[in-house]
Amino acid sequence: MAESGDPGDITERLDPVVLHHVVNSLGWRDLRPLQRAAIAPLLDGEDAVLLAPTAGGKTEAACFPMLSAMAQQRWTGTSVLYLCPLKALLNNLVTRIDSYAQWMGRRAALWHGDTSQAQRRRIRTEPPDILLTTPESLEAMLIGVKTDHAHLLGNVRAVVVDEVHAFAGDDRGWHLLAVLERLERVTGRPIQRIGLSATVGNPQQLLNWLQGAGAGNREGQVVAPDLASTPEAVSASGGMRPAGEVELDYVGSLDNAAKLIAALHRGEKRLVFCDSRRQVEQLGAALRAREVTVFLSHASLSAQERARSEQAFAEARDCVIVSTSTLELGIDVGDLDRVIQIDSPGTVASFLQRIGRTGRRAGGVRNCLFLATRKDTLLQAAGLLLLWGRGWVEPVIAPPEPRHLVAQQLLAVTLQQHKIGDRLWAEQWNDLVPFDRSATPILRHLVGEGFLDEDGGLLFIGPEAERRFGRRHFIELTASFTAPPQFTVLSGRTEIGQTDPSVLTEERPGPRRLLLGGRSWQVTFIDWARKRAFVEPADGGGVAKWTNGGIAGLTYALTRAMREILLGADPQVSLTRRAEVCLAEWRENDAPDIVHPGGTLVTRVGADVRWWTWAGYRANATLAATLPTVADPVQRPTDCYVRLREDLSPEVWRATHESVGGGEVLVLPDVDRRAVRGLKFSAALPERLAVATVAARLADFGGARATLEEPVRFHVGQSS
Repeated sequence: MAESGDPGDITERLDPVVLHHVVNSLGWRDLRPLQRAAIAPLLDGEDAVLLAPTAGGKTEAACFPMLSAMAQQRWTGTSVLYLCPLKALLNNLVTRIDSYAQWMGRRAALWHGDTSQAQRRRIRTEPPDILLTTPESLEAMLIGVKTDHAHLLGNVRAVVVDEVHAFAGDDRGWHLLAVLERLERVTGRPIQRIGLSATVGNPQQLLNWLQGAGAGNREGQVVAPDLASTPEAVSASGGMRPAGEVELDYVGSLDNAAKLIAALHRGEKRLVFCDSRRQVEQLGAALRAREVTVFLSHASLSAQERARSEQAFAEARDCVIVSTSTLELGIDVGDLDRVIQIDSPGTVASFLQRIGRTGRRAGGVRNCLFLATRKDTLLQAAGLLLLWGRGWVEPVIAPPEPRHLVAQQLLAVTLQQHKIGDRLWAEQWNDLVPFDRSATPILRHLVGEGFLDEDGGLLFIGPEAERRFGRRHFIELTASFTAPPQFTVLSGRTEIGQTDPSVLTEERPGPRRLLLGGRSWQVTFIDWARKRAFVEPADGGGVAKWTNGGIAGLTYALTRAMREILLGADPQVSLTRRAEVCLAEWRENDAPDIVHPGGTLVTRVGADVRWWTWAGYRANATLAATLPTVADPVQRPTDCYVRLREDLSPEVWRATHESVGGGEVLVLPDVDRRAVRGLKFSAALPERLAVATVAARLADFGGARATLEEPVRFHVGQSS
């Protein structure tokens, strides 16, 4: 590094104390390419997205220049915010970041929903140099009466957003952007924005998104040298060339998957990903029954239960941890030998995160074993691996038309300021779309319904906002996402986690038992008013169930890749004999009736008429709404087909198809009015705008248009 004698060594821009500790405390001989490349733009105050595979040193790439800037520019008070999407990730990072800060005589501290009041009081009176928090906790600081936000946050110069892609793809991203714009109003200066991201298909667009209202007016760059110098290099398509050992197997059931995991790779540390909490619980119980040392992690386990599992797993060797996507992000669970995927994740980006948990030791190889428990998930996994083999990764795109969050922000900023001008309110977000003047209809609704009061050109919190969101100092306003209500499960005084209410209400013979933490529990008492279920250990027979929120379904790209598999394409991975046989059966027995290389198929078996689009859930919902005269009005969209009316004729089909001009005229999908209940703060919107928001998020105009442009063949045969 600087000791090399090279006068042009970029590391010499770092503070000498940082360099000293990198060499002598960490024992590093050099910085990684990403860490070197980040020095100049970050010290020059540029916005940036630092892009690297999992465990690529992104935290240090951001922290070393920020600590140097603190010293060189004499920053005081809380000058750097470090934002994460998960409390567990913050817990995992705070000790490391604080140790780096102490090199410089500085301090890092943690503030999130589990932080004690005593710790918060200390942060308010003695602001740390680096504050690790979530956007929701940051907003709570802005609107809370206990926090002097100008004192605590007025000196912020830079914000590091870890796992920025995880924010940008959902509503928490809109919330993050809005809160950062409000924070700039508190500081009175632009705040440098640094995003840390795993591989995405559109990094420049992600950077522009992160810059918010400043996009186009501030310097910024994507820093990604590691991706050009590692086996996972950026391909011409903007994705990653595959690296690592990947195998695809078909086992036919979750119980068979448990048998295989119990028998294979003994003595190794294995991380198994499932894509539902129910599957995690069932597999955990099956492995425990086979005397495998197993730990579980998912969002409905208590924080203490998850932390115990993750710590025990990090310290053990011959063991398995079974997890949902909670361990997909950068939470450290020690050196892993192997990743196993049950069935398939929904995106290539998610798979890259998961396989990136392995191969971190010197000489280690990234690896993943897919165990498909059903024929359809084998096909999905094969399609996903086909895309991965081509170096394709999904672009990260913010959900469209977040009107419900505009309503939330109007209420939150009024709480923060106590009053806002009825003509100057858009300035609070520096005219960031959609929090700008285009939100006027939402503001009028809030005033008309009593969420806001208006007097003398000023707006105040109204009685309806107090009634709807006022509990516990408006804590409901600081969370930008929602989840179905769950019951807390307690064994004595120990919280095990949470379960879906239906497990406690469904009619079932015998004693009521539930599965949580990989163990069966018998329910002894239910406190309906406080939503608590008290349990004691049971020998077996527990049931696991959770309601899945949000819009389900696969993307156009993934569903199309599955179609390619049926037409004969093979992913660039090892296939077991069982997987080869199952795919061959798909192609021989099912494929002729559901796919055709020359376009889409319309099939009829009796009264069942299906249009095999292979366009994905959202595109199919859009197509069904666009073609109401031929689409069956009573259907749920699927990934692979749209159900058509049983009296359909080829002539009627062609006339209808021509009427939409090959996709020039498309219609938003129909939305059940009950669907808006899953939209947090929808109560603060006119119903028509809430419904329009859900419909916009259900639509895929691009996929629908591409499908309508393809030839359509009519085929009478055995539809699956």
